[in-house]
Amino acid sequence: MAVLIAPSATVDPQAELGVDVVIGPYCVVGPHGKIGDGTRLECHVTIMGDVTLGCHNQIYPNVVLGGAPQDLSFRGSHTQVWIGDHNVIRENVTINSGSEKGSGVTTVGNHCYLMANSHVAHDCHIGNHVIITNSTQLGGHVHVHEHATISGLVGVHHFVTIGRFSFVGGLSRVQKDVPPFMLCEGSPARPRCVNVVALKRNHFPTRVIKSLTESHRLLFRSRVGVDQARELLRGENHLVPQVTELLDFLERLDDGQHGRARDVRRAA
Repeated sequence: MAVLIAPSATVDPQAELGVDVVIGPYCVVGPHGKIGDGTRLECHVTIMGDVTLGCHNQIYPNVVLGGAPQDLSFRGSHTQVWIGDHNVIRENVTINSGSEKGSGVTTVGNHCYLMANSHVAHDCHIGNHVIITNSTQLGGHVHVHEHATISGLVGVHHFVTIGRFSFVGGLSRVQKDVPPFMLCEGSPARPRCVNVVALKRNHFPTRVIKSLTESHRLLFRSRVGVDQARELLRGENHLVPQVTELLDFLERLDDGQHGRARDVRRAA
């Protein structure tokens, strides 16, 4: 199948288009746009700046990809957006390019679902199989690890990391890192329980879920320290790899005021 471009669309001659690409009415693709095989832009989609879209993505109306970072210190240098394969990006989503202060690139992995009106700011890195629900806003430099789900109307502070297989409840205010495998919610968001539903859906063994549940009890209910929790969990044979990952994550969390060693970065 050849590339299909609607008569009302504007596609720069320098843009790179794969096979089976569909560009719907009133879309605009700039000279540095790269669109992979089988990707579909429905209508009124704007690709500005240096944007690489992988294969078999579906982009809905009024999405803007590659806009300049909303950062007053940005000086107009060449920055990018990289988006992987098999993603669904719904109406009015905005994904900004990277900045000089960060990696210079904003990335979205594969098999992600970004729902209507959500925003991915400069230098964010979104892993694979991530769901970001309606009207959720990610500040700059946020990292979202694989299989995380963020519910609607959530505000995520810049430099925060959201761990893998975690869940953030709707209307939450996320100021600090969200530990992997946990369900967090509130204002500010705090770990409430293990994200059992996601773990079962992804075929985590019962033993792993039980060990993570005991870890949650010690760390977030009894509030013992990470080092003490590690020894207690080792003694009860709960120190499975996922629990070790959780404990290591919490140790790193203490390095920064708002997550992911922000203050350490500033000192460096």
